[in-house]
Amino acid sequence: MRNRYWKLVSCLGAMALALLTVQGVQAQCGLSMKAVKPMGWHLQDWGGPAMLLPADFDEGGHHEASIVGMWHVIFTAKTMNGEPFSGVIDNAVAVWHSDGTEIMNSGRPAQDGNFCLGVWDRTGKFTYYLNHIPWQGNDTTNAPSGIGNPMGGTQILERVTLNPDGRSYSGTFKLTAYDTSGNATVSFTGNVKATRVTPGTSIKELF
Repeated sequence: MRNRYWKLVSCLGAMALALLTVQGVQAQCGLSMKAVKPMGWHLQDWGGPAMLLPADFDEGGHHEASIVGMWHVIFTAKTMNGEPFSGVIDNAVAVWHSDGTEIMNSGRPAQDGNFCLGVWDRTGKFTYYLNHIPWQGNDTTNAPSGIGNPMGGTQILERVTLNPDGRSYSGTFKLTAYDTSGNATVSFTGNVKATRVTPGTSIKELF
């Protein structure tokens, strides 16, 4: 009787071990083998030392480069109030989010308001449209020695094309600034160029 009891216990133990092994194999086979692109990064969510793993920026599921990420952006104006003009009017850092929103840290004086928000849409395979609205704040008349005069806000419209390698984009912009009554005070049109900021980007590359 005792021998039968121990045989039964041994049999049940072997079955339990087999079930655990099968579950482990199923979990391993369930891992995605989809190829990923070396442009984005995320941290492992299990124990042990943190590791950076590659991930793509495809917001549409098409496995191609996307505008999502952090960018160093240069705005070069070609016209001012409809007249020929040439000059860099902003040197900024912008982040395009996967939910269709965007935030930009402008190169303008911080005391006059240098953070502004936008929304974007994808218009083609590598083309995007951005409606960026620096809301109210102040102009830079008295900056940097003081705070500029109040202004109603600005609208920047961008049409850009992402390079297929996902490392840069370029296009055109139109900027219109308004006073507190909603009257246009100044407008610029020109070109915008951006390069992707990565974990390896040096601050010296942004000057």
